[in-house]
Amino acid sequence: MSTSTVDRMTRDVHLSGKDLMSMVQLRPKDIGSYAIVPGPKERLDSLVKKMENPVKNFSFMEYNMFTGNINGIRVTAINGGRFAADTAITTEILCNAEAKVLIRIGSCGAMRKDIKIGDFIMTTGCVRGDGVTPYYVDDKFVTAPDAALTQKLTVIAKKVAAGAALAVHEGKVWSTDAILRETKEVVNKVIDQGAIGVDMVSAPFLTIAQVYKIPAVSILAVSDNLITGQMGFINPDYYMAEGMLIQFAVELIKQLESGE
Repeated sequence: MSTSTVDRMTRDVHLSGKDLMSMVQLRPKDIGSYAIVPGPKERLDSLVKKMENPVKNFSFMEYNMFTGNINGIRVTAINGGRFAADTAITTEILCNAEAKVLIRIGSCGAMRKDIKIGDFIMTTGCVRGDGVTPYYVDDKFVTAPDAALTQKLTVIAKKVAAGAALAVHEGKVWSTDAILRETKEVVNKVIDQGAIGVDMVSAPFLTIAQVYKIPAVSILAVSDNLITGQMGFINPDYYMAEGMLIQFAVELIKQLESGE
């Protein structure tokens, strides 16, 4: 009678965040203390144009990282991904590269009638519906942004947005991987948990930052509304709001650098 053996993994982890850093040849001294993290490459390109002497840290698959000066402050920017899985990878790289502050500028759907296309949602917490965070934390873990950063960014955003007749709403964001299964049964359950917006990124981004004890914040421009059914992906207000996100992040960094 033949016998077979089952191979077992004995290493703690197959691939770590530090391994990823080595793969892209990134060192902590190569980046700035502040990292601004948009999702798509197009928003990253707009951000890099505001940098003085930007240097490309790496280009890996569709992800690009640049470091340069904005108003004399050394800042790093990376297109952090549109989904939970790729966001986890880029956030791990930033955390292992020892960034001191992480600022997520993204987009989301609204889950309240009064939230308009082009408005902003300041993330105060997350309802975790993604597939990444359960591998980092248990069900009882409370995902939240850094409180001090959130307060500062909220004040900045409200002041700037008011000039464009746009509003900043504060509340929880639900992160989900299943964009085509945002059914009323699912959506109403997360609304009952306090969520006012939905994206695919904030939960893994903020959770991983918390695990590494790195202050992080997430602010999102509203592209559509699940309650009214409105789609605003080509709405001028949405495009204007996307551009304003960069302004918010830069103003926050200037305040932090000056010690305000």
